[in-house]
Formats: sequence, C-alpha cells, structure tokens
Amino acid sequence: MASGKAHRIACIGAGNVGASAAQYCAEMELGEVILTDIVEGFPQGKALDLTQAGPIRGYGSVVKGTNDYADIAGADVCIVTAGLARKPGMTRLDLLQKNGEIISGICENIAKYAPDSVVIIVTNPLDVMAYVAFQKLGFPEQRVVGMAGCLDSARLRAFVAMELNVNMKNVDTMVLGSHGDDMVPLPQYTTVSGIPITKLMPQDRIDSLVERTRKGGGEIVALLKTGSAYYAPGASAARMAQAIVRDEKQLLPCSAHMTGQYGLNDVYIGAPVILGKDGVENILELELSDDERSALHNSAGEVRTGIDGLKELGVLS
Repeated sequence: MASGKAHRIACIGAGNVGASAAQYCAEMELGEVILTDIVEGFPQGKALDLTQAGPIRGYGSVVKGTNDYADIAGADVCIVTAGLARKPGMTRLDLLQKNGEIISGICENIAKYAPDSVVIIVTNPLDVMAYVAFQKLGFPEQRVVGMAGCLDSARLRAFVAMELNVNMKNVDTMVLGSHGDDMVPLPQYTTVSGIPITKLMPQDRIDSLVERTRKGGGEIVALLKTGSAYYAPGASAARMAQAIVRDEKQLLPCSAHMTGQYGLNDVYIGAPVILGKDGVENILELELSDDERSALHNSAGEVRTGIDGLKELGVLS
C-alpha cells in the first residue's frame, strides 16, 4: 500500500451494514470512500446523503456511489457486506450457496480492479465466506480477513460495561472462534483497566454475559423483527479498515486463515491478529484451557462443515 497517495476504501454492498461502514470510514477520514451496489441509484443516493452530512459532522470526505466495479480501481481496502439474509423457508445450505455465489462474483471484480487491496469480509456465514473469498481471489492469505471477533468483542465489552456501570473505553476483551453460537469468549482476557472481570463479578454473571454475547446478533434480530444489526458491524469493519490504511499494527480479534495455529489448518476462524498495511501481519496464539481449545476446535468444525457443503454444491472446488 503506497504511503504517498490518498487511500481508497471500497464498501461493496450498500445495505445497512455497508452504508454504516461507509459512514464511519468517512467520519474517520480514512480516505476516499466508494459505495458499490448492483441496484441502480441505491448506492448513489446513500453516498450523496452521506456526503451532505459531512459539513455537519465535520468531515471533508466525498462519498461516491456507483454500480460499476471499475470505480473501485486502486482501492486499498475492500469491505464486502453484500449478500442475502436468511429468509423463512431457506435452509442454511441454501444461504451458503446463494452467498457463496455472490461472494465469488464480487471477488472476480475485486481481483480485476483492486488486485492490491486488503479484503474484509462481513457477509454471513462470515468465516465460511472469508474462506470462499480467499480461494476465489487468489490473494496472499494475509490480505483476506473476516470481521467477526471485532464485533463480538465489542458486544462483550458493552455488556461488561453495562453490568459494572463503568466506562466502555476501560473494558478490553477477546473473543475467538466462529461468528455465531460457537464463538469462544475468554473471560480471563477480559479486563476493566487491567483488572480481570473474574475479580469483579461472580461466575454466574460472567456466564450470563458470555451467553448474551453468543446470542448478541439474535437478540437484536428478535427486537427489530424486520432486520439485523448494522451500526456495530459497520463500525467494526471500519475499525479494521482504519488499522490497515493507517498501518496501526493494531491487535484485534479477526477471522484469519489458520496454518497450524491452535492446531488448526486451512480454515478461517477468529483469533487475535496484528492488523497493518499488509492485512494480517501476525496471528497470536494465546494460552487456552483445555475446554477453550476444545470449544475453538468445535467452532472450526462448524466452519469446515460449511466449506464442505459449498464443495458439494460446486461453489468451491
């Protein structure tokens, strides 16, 4: 990623998550933001609206909306949120096939127009789609990363802060594993100004917050009834983009390609990584209990089941 030029961030998918990510990237002034979607007028309208918010919100970024992938040319980061939500009557395998095909098509265009970009996958099922993107793009594994643990950790941080009535900025945590019910929150790595929460609340409250984190997305879906979370997912993707374009070497939990770490191979799963200009610059191996390691392997098994399903459907070879 060249340092002398203005950065470009392509948000592919102009739905609620993609538009929120574009908003946060613009507000953080990470560079030129390109909002892309296949629906004519949709990304253009949202981009114009976001641009007009700039004078009020205090950012100078002009957001560009487009239906033409050629406009993402030279992007440093591509945030991919496009895909279908699971609908009534649709099986998990149906969703896998549809979104696998959507991601495959998007990757063809990213490889063509933004071959040097770092790609952040947000589309669900997230870890499986990150693997699809890695296979289809042909990029080095470091440049394909999934947004999962960043969001899940933010949820746990929020729940801990609300439980203890402390400032969220003082809470740090780490959530590993796949994005879903099989995620692996780590209470011993969850602290308030350096103090582990195991010293600040009883085990039953910790267990309750961990379970709420696992069900965090579902809780919001149940409340909204006609949609799913988008502010926090969009913010999480933008936070990762910030770490990349500013070469922050930031330690964040993300879905990364395992090559032996934690005893896992050739699967995307959430782990603590160092994010910088080249994407995933390092994957850190934390000391885990036997139960946590077992839970992480179980989580990876669910991702592999999804990958195998796509191979059976012919989406992956």
